Amino acid sequence: MRLTYCKPATSLILLLGSIFPAGAHNGPPFPIIMDRKIGPCIISVWVHPDVGIGTFYVMVDPPPGGTVPKDLKVEMGIQPVTRRLPEALYTARLEPLHGQVQYKAEVTLNAQELWCVRVLLETSQGRGEALATVEATPPGLGRWDLLWYVSPFVAVGFLWFRSMARKRNQVQSGSHR
Repeated sequence: MRLTYCKPATSLILLLGSIFPAGAHNGPPFPIIMDRKIGPCIISVWVHPDVGIGTFYVMVDPPPGGTVPKDLKVEMGIQPVTRRLPEALYTARLEPLHGQVQYKAEVTLNAQELWCVRVLLETSQGRGEALATVEATPPGLGRWDLLWYVSPFVAVGFLWFRSMARKRNQVQSGSHR
């Protein structure tokens, strides 16, 4: 079996793979704070930090034997680690979920860099804050992501189909002699 047709395809795949930079994150949200007691609540923060609009999800659990205060206010303070911009405050809004208290904030992340995240909780029972850092990542190729990620599988399928077609032609031409 000759592999001469695989060499150009392999070279093409390696060339295309080196053209586009690899992103640090392109997928579902990931945690930056997990089960931390802040003021009268226990929070977890999950983030989808795309350059442009980053989305932060703050899950709030009551302390053992308690309840989540009804007057809870959640804010996100966002600032580049380099401090090239002043901190911007964003009010998180309560998401209508059944069985879980979750707040969502959409924040502006205008560059691919590290950002300081400050989560502020305030209720009549007390207040607290938590700090974390997150790297803003490029949003990807948009609609073209699926095509880009499926292309290696399509290429392998094409090579397999071509190989099977040649093999079938060799078998048919050998049986006519």
